[in-house]
Amino acid sequence: MICPQPQPNLITLFTDLHRMATKKTTTPSDYSESSIRVLKGLEPVKQRPGMYTRTENPLHIIQEVIDNASDEALGGHCKNIQVTLNTDGSISVEDDGRGIPVGLHPDEGVPTVEIVFTRLHAGGKFDKGSGGAYAFSGGLHGVGVSVTNALSKRLEITVWREAGLHNLTFANGDVIEPLRTQPLGRGDKKNGTRVTVWPDAKYFDSPNISIPEMQRLLRSKAVLLPGVKVTFTNAKSGESQTWQYDQGLRGYLTEALAQASHGELVIPMFEGEQFASADADGFAEGEGASWVVAWTEDGAVVRESYVNLIPTPAGGTHESGLREGLFGAVKSFAEMHSLLPKGVKLLPEDVFARASFVLSAKVLDPQFQGQIKERLNSRDAVRLVSSFAKPPLELWLNSHVELGKKLAELVIKQAQSRLRSLQKVEKKKSSGVAVLPGKLTDCESNDISRNELFLVEGDSAGGSAKMGRDKEFQAILPLRGKVLNSWESERDRLFANNEIHDIAVAIGVDPHSINDTIDLSNLRYGKICILSDADVDGSHIQVLLLTLFFKHFPQLIARGHICIARPPLFRVDAPARGKKPAQKIYALDQGELTAIEDKLRKDGVKDGAWAISRFKGLGEMNANQLWETTMNPDTRRLLPVALGEFDQEFSEARFNMLMGKSEASARKAWLEEHGNEVEADI
Repeated sequence: MICPQPQPNLITLFTDLHRMATKKTTTPSDYSESSIRVLKGLEPVKQRPGMYTRTENPLHIIQEVIDNASDEALGGHCKNIQVTLNTDGSISVEDDGRGIPVGLHPDEGVPTVEIVFTRLHAGGKFDKGSGGAYAFSGGLHGVGVSVTNALSKRLEITVWREAGLHNLTFANGDVIEPLRTQPLGRGDKKNGTRVTVWPDAKYFDSPNISIPEMQRLLRSKAVLLPGVKVTFTNAKSGESQTWQYDQGLRGYLTEALAQASHGELVIPMFEGEQFASADADGFAEGEGASWVVAWTEDGAVVRESYVNLIPTPAGGTHESGLREGLFGAVKSFAEMHSLLPKGVKLLPEDVFARASFVLSAKVLDPQFQGQIKERLNSRDAVRLVSSFAKPPLELWLNSHVELGKKLAELVIKQAQSRLRSLQKVEKKKSSGVAVLPGKLTDCESNDISRNELFLVEGDSAGGSAKMGRDKEFQAILPLRGKVLNSWESERDRLFANNEIHDIAVAIGVDPHSINDTIDLSNLRYGKICILSDADVDGSHIQVLLLTLFFKHFPQLIARGHICIARPPLFRVDAPARGKKPAQKIYALDQGELTAIEDKLRKDGVKDGAWAISRFKGLGEMNANQLWETTMNPDTRRLLPVALGEFDQEFSEARFNMLMGKSEASARKAWLEEHGNEVEADI
């Protein structure tokens, strides 16, 4: 699933949506030229470091430097990476790559190495054409080492390049010793870069880097870079470690499973790699993945994934592609050999439950969730990895039928165990079979934890959602017009409104208050997703539905069952550029659209060469587009809603001010004061 984001506080989300829903009528007060503040240089990083890096400790800003050295190795220009924790607490990262360019930048007129460390969105990784410095790299935002510099008390750079030794020093992100150059001495190495960082403790919860985390990070780099020697030296303790893996992913997973005390392998490890050729349909040359998968009957599972050497601990679309590929191959094998017992239907989680894996994907233009790159969001990565992983596993299983049957047996046991657990919690209705709303298009599954109900704005969008959904676990309830403002409605009169009646019957929960003891055993869906247009009217519908759930179904919010689907507002048809084929890119809002256009310009695409389509409503999307962007758990962006830290009294007062019929004057005054503060990312 795309984007399991931090849950927004309901009151913050609700007030922002309310501003959006009423923004046509609000007039900001005291909004003048002086209200606009421009953050220059590295100021945005210092003001909001959490937007750019993890702030638990300085490891991630050091990782940015390590990633740059790794990208040199990935490109075949570096064979050694050395990381040293110095006695004074600083950390040095040294490689024998090409060395950061030190000449004057042709456009900026200052040394290029200075630009790299002082300008956000500057780097050598934006140029993805055949002449680009990095065809595949982890850093794409151009904010990596500049963030490291911004959050460091001191940063020193030494570059060996072009027969010279070049030095540059920063303090608090500013140059204090300009670039100085001297000829290389006899015995000096010819090329490479060393960056020494003194992290500023005031930006981090703890100034100390976790040594085990650092070791794990460096070991993974060695695994993913065959032939590259990675060394970590702790000058404080005098200890040193070196990693160099000849067996690559297989050796790494074997070692990790041994440490995890796993059971015996059901079948030999499934190992493979495949990369797109120059004439591949829909993928850039060189895109693809390497993987190794091991199935065990018991013990802990080990799962690690990477994109262009960047660890992705929160997974993402490349892991979804591997899961889809493995599931497709095993399901096809089981069906071909008639192995499935009657009444057993395999699901992807049955195949994946006992699978350990290490996955390393190469994606030309990866889109990560946020600057810290914990999760891959690139939609094409699902199809990329799935299409490469499925055929070889399917071929292997059918070439080793007895071993294939052993794997199928394990997977079928998982499916049967899942089905037994569902039977234990099967719903019991006191009045027999519930009479569901006629316009509800229900799902087939009885697994409440997996089932989803989409409350869809309009019959037209409801039709697209019905055709685009996964009927196994996704249900659709179209809503006609705007739902009643139920803030001041009495509970026993709610069902006089047809839309609210249908919602309550569909979800299987009666109206209640936050203090009621409520039985949710009849709840029919684990997720209830509000799906409305990405415009002002859509925000209004979200406001009305959130009001309904907060006032009359608060336990659904408190227990994490309410979500907001985030359909895109724009589609950009981007032409082929460099190695990247033509593609369709979706943007949630104007801010994302601007970022996409900036990225296309950096890729060398001229203005006007791309086409922009604006979706006036969900009904304008065809079923495939709605599935891909908004409903597919692997590629959508779904926003879970939580009650948050505000107390019940404050929350009710805020809702009353915004939704109460007698609060028009207070609401108008509040909107005039705060109407321009709407969160850009909501």
